[in-house]
Amino acid sequence: MSEIIEKCKAVTKKHKLACLLVLLVLLLFVPVFFPKSYVMGILCRILMYATLAGSLNAINGYSGQTCIGHAGFFCIGTYCEAILATRLGLDFWILLPVAGLVTAVIGLLIALPTLKMKGMYLSIVTLGFSEIVRLIALNWEWLTGGPMGIKGIPVPVLFGFEIKNSKTYYYIFLAIAVLFVFVTSRVIQSRLGRAWMSIREDQLAAKSLGVETSKYKALNFMYGAFWAGVVGAAYAPYVRFIDSTFFSLDEGFNILSMVIIGGQGTLVGPIFGSVIVNFLTEILRPVGQWRMIAYAILIIVMMWWRPQGLVGASDSILAGGKISKPKSVRQKKEEVRA
Repeated sequence: MSEIIEKCKAVTKKHKLACLLVLLVLLLFVPVFFPKSYVMGILCRILMYATLAGSLNAINGYSGQTCIGHAGFFCIGTYCEAILATRLGLDFWILLPVAGLVTAVIGLLIALPTLKMKGMYLSIVTLGFSEIVRLIALNWEWLTGGPMGIKGIPVPVLFGFEIKNSKTYYYIFLAIAVLFVFVTSRVIQSRLGRAWMSIREDQLAAKSLGVETSKYKALNFMYGAFWAGVVGAAYAPYVRFIDSTFFSLDEGFNILSMVIIGGQGTLVGPIFGSVIVNFLTEILRPVGQWRMIAYAILIIVMMWWRPQGLVGASDSILAGGKISKPKSVRQKKEEVRA
């Protein structure tokens, strides 16, 4: 199985542009071939969670920070859009970036006091943050509606056309997912992305080489939070009703499981993870909350069989690969003589 995955990765890498164009065309025509609302609803969730898991992967996978409270950022973006749309009547297309920016600022406020934390300690802080956000949404009735939530969230309107069903809403989630992958790929190849990865590999070494680790870690948290806020803003009018039960700890672990299963530190890993987890959710829907056990078993199997995730490199550190030391001049001469 591992060999098949590696061969597929080699082929797609060789013909990257052609594969991307074919995939994009196929995705554009999906609603034509699968027009049923049930199927389109599943595909909307896959695209939504692909971006959510990707934004978490930007934090956990590329900078090595440990965030397991991503549902909190998702909650902030969702409520931001819902409140401003229902109370002030602001347009959906304006609220998308606004919700992202508000969530990014909250991400910065969480990142600043935790810059020296890592591992389990940072995980607990982010977990607590997520639960605090949910409890605020549950109890601040004047603003969030409390247990009753927010109803009648206006649907997006584009050129006079209302986007109010899964078949048309699919294109919004697709556009956000494509934009996220494109922007993130450019960021990862930039100086910013290289700084994140250097912090992930060895924070002390990165700092000794002049990388401002505190600044880049804060920017990393803001980047991941921004996209979670954007997805939340898109989600609010899609469901038309939100309350605090949408953003429980289970939701945070659900997003995290997609990152782990797909592969941390990869662009396409969260997409694969989203597809697998969402299909499992539909298949195991009759067993209710017992499906969480299936997720746990799947994660354990992945950690044992392929700890780097489905699309992670086989020679990565997560897979047990070792960093080869540069050969000395003497070793090179001996190889030449041999």
